[in-house]
Amino acid sequence: MTMSISIVMEDIIMTDFFQALSDPDLGFLRNALLLGLIGSIPLGAVGTFVVARRISYLAAAIAHSVLGGIGAVLYAREVLGWTWLHPLLGALLAALLSAGVIAWVSLRSKQREDAVIGAIWVTGMAIGLLFIARTPGYVDPMAYLFGDILLVTRSDIWIAGGVGAFIVAMLLLWHRQIIAVCFDSEFASIRGVHADGIYILLLILTALTVVTLVSLVGIVLVIALLTLPPAIASLRARSLGQMLLASVVLTAGFAFFGLGLSFSLDFPTGPSIILLAAIVYLLANAGHRLLGR
Repeated sequence: MTMSISIVMEDIIMTDFFQALSDPDLGFLRNALLLGLIGSIPLGAVGTFVVARRISYLAAAIAHSVLGGIGAVLYAREVLGWTWLHPLLGALLAALLSAGVIAWVSLRSKQREDAVIGAIWVTGMAIGLLFIARTPGYVDPMAYLFGDILLVTRSDIWIAGGVGAFIVAMLLLWHRQIIAVCFDSEFASIRGVHADGIYILLLILTALTVVTLVSLVGIVLVIALLTLPPAIASLRARSLGQMLLASVVLTAGFAFFGLGLSFSLDFPTGPSIILLAAIVYLLANAGHRLLGR
């Protein structure tokens, strides 16, 4: 009885969502869905290597630091009149800069890596908040921290599509080397793979990836969408290729159903998507443990 009621409620919710997608006055909803589906490809693919290499904390530092770039662009648009600048371009530059610093610290510096990563994490957010505070007018930082469906524009989709295409091209070109470095960088170096260069490439791809869905799920939550789908896929996948494909499908599913639930129940989009992914992860992990026993 309970299951049948839940199925009926789900049908009603998704029916409302499908009807809303065809409404000509709700273009922002179609933009958000298109961005989520496009961004799911690089997020699922790169997230697989991030989880395999166990550098989620590096990805989180890069993701949080992009607020500095966004704040600087918002300030430049209002104060300097650089209206041609897009917030995502500032986010891309900040993410790449953070990835470069982290790579240099990891490979060359004698400083404690965790301390420097933490400094990059908080410095980027502090710079962004200061720029936003000095920007004329009202700018809600929560929209960038946790996502806002109304922020998604056609420009976001084009930027995400271009960045996603570049990421996929790099993965197709260097996937063998990336896989080797993810599992055993020392052995890969012995076999002639430039492990340090591949590690830097992986950080750059991670930096580009976290920017693609910032406007939809936000800076704080995007790291969960980068790591949860691969973590779920790893429970059943028998190869890294299976894990990658499953991660892309799961990420797209979370974006689609999370957006539908948020629209039908009037919930914030970013938290709805991430909460759905977290629930599925907990259930999948519990089921995997029970089956293992």
